[in-house]
Amino acid sequence: MENTWLSWAKRLQSVASTGLHYSRDEYDKERYDEVAAIANEMLSALGNVPIARIQDLVSDFAKGYATPKVDVRGAIIEGDKILLVREVSDGLWTLPGGFADVGLSPGENIVKEIWEEATLRVEATAVYGLRHKAKHGYDPDVRDFYKIFFICEHAEPSQPRPGPEITEVDFFGLDELPALSTDRVLEKDIVAAFAFKNDSRSIALFD
Repeated sequence: MENTWLSWAKRLQSVASTGLHYSRDEYDKERYDEVAAIANEMLSALGNVPIARIQDLVSDFAKGYATPKVDVRGAIIEGDKILLVREVSDGLWTLPGGFADVGLSPGENIVKEIWEEATLRVEATAVYGLRHKAKHGYDPDVRDFYKIFFICEHAEPSQPRPGPEITEVDFFGLDELPALSTDRVLEKDIVAAFAFKNDSRSIALFD
């Protein structure tokens, strides 16, 4: 679970963002600017990072009603193994995926991400999980977002190859998982993919 102070700071930042977007009174804008500054100072202190970095992470600040971002992840299972990709950014392994792009559906986004990261043409066949990142043991994040997990199947036969932001791709069994990028995926997300795939009566997990 997310640190309580981190959760409060993110909510304050969200209130300030929405308030600044909709406010027309200059005095109200000053108050929301002050709330935003306090929230950013809190986030900076909690994450031990410069305030400028905090501001850069929230690129849509005060540009509309503040809502969570969306992250999509895809599970491709062959027999008793699952496809993982190794990120250039941290050298750790994860289910392929990333932040959803505007203009594409969630399913279209995961198909695009898997092509870009593993050079595989797939179809998204089911959603097996919908998680709020802050409610689970992922690395702390100043951004707030939902994670959508898909079961995916090959659309055409091919072998995976790493894309530009990936150094390796490979299939792993549950008893041989490599070091995971816990900012992106947890072992329980992978376990849940196998459970859903192996039981046609499974119901998608959600928070």
